Amino acid sequence: MENTSALFNLYTFQQTRSSSYLSFPVSQHFQNFSTPSSTTSSSPPADLVISPNLAYMVAELFIAFLSAVGNLLVCAAVGLNRKLRTVTNYFLVSLAVADICVGAIAIPCAILTDVGLPRHNLYLCLLMLSVLIMFTQSSIFSLLAVAVERYVAIFMPFRYHVLMTSRNAVLVIFATWLLAFLIGLVPLMGWHKTPPESGYCFFVFVVDMTYMVYFNFFACVLTPLVIMFLIYAQIFVMVKRQARRIACEQSCRGERQARAAASMRREMKTATSLFLVLFLFTICWIPLHIINCFLLLCPRCSVPLELLLTAIILSHANSAVNPFLYAYTMTTFRDTFKAIFMCWRTVGGREASNWAGRDDREGAG
Repeated sequence: MENTSALFNLYTFQQTRSSSYLSFPVSQHFQNFSTPSSTTSSSPPADLVISPNLAYMVAELFIAFLSAVGNLLVCAAVGLNRKLRTVTNYFLVSLAVADICVGAIAIPCAILTDVGLPRHNLYLCLLMLSVLIMFTQSSIFSLLAVAVERYVAIFMPFRYHVLMTSRNAVLVIFATWLLAFLIGLVPLMGWHKTPPESGYCFFVFVVDMTYMVYFNFFACVLTPLVIMFLIYAQIFVMVKRQARRIACEQSCRGERQARAAASMRREMKTATSLFLVLFLFTICWIPLHIINCFLLLCPRCSVPLELLLTAIILSHANSAVNPFLYAYTMTTFRDTFKAIFMCWRTVGGREASNWAGRDDREGAG
């Protein structure tokens, strides 16, 4: 996941091995240099000066800003509006915290490792390359917790308030973060390559692609995603079935029947909104994982550099899209966001008025 433009740094090094300065021609193709044989022969010399890709850096910084600000707004909305303090939204806050960490920690680490930093510090290098894996894994577990919570609400409504308490939600969130950190720290526990003599911190030089594909993707990403899609499929089938049953019960129409129908509509709308979060996560992350699989299973194959860059930016951009999705699909979130913006505007207007009044008094004096 952290195989950002460090990958195409290595490609360009292969094309300009005699040069001491690297540029990044996007019209060429990236070759897989993550195999052991190519790693040893392709290590950059110690005096090599690596230039950052400015377009990539600007895009990453823009995504980092949107991720941090947007998801802070989500956390503030849940904290300020009691109506949003539900078990479902506690898991969404956990997801938002993971996305904040992507913007504030993981993307700056990606930019540093893009130029091979830190050098000659293997464990710090592995930690910086692993943070995005940790936060992504936490996001997946948060999405899985949301899916399970919705499943219990639909299929076990009488046990919901016993099982899905705020205390249990906090315990689940703690467990998901702990497990995510353990999965992300696996390279630090020994599942990594021998670093090159040059000491550069490049993803393909230190992280074993078998870990990324077989353990991280197949076991820790793809399996939970399949489970979540199956859960939502069952939820949609059940909600539609109950909605049809309510509509067919003509003889029992009344206030109770109307409340049941309204409840089913709310459940369908909530499930649809949460499924869209899962769907966007899948769309954003699967392309990069597929490229990783392609590079591992077909070492002699090439990947267009434009495609690789698009997949990298798309995966990181997922951390910025959820606040917009909440505002678009969830009325309570949208209203709370508006209230927060109005409050900021009012406070800003008062401060401007106070400064203007102070300047007038100073001028009169």
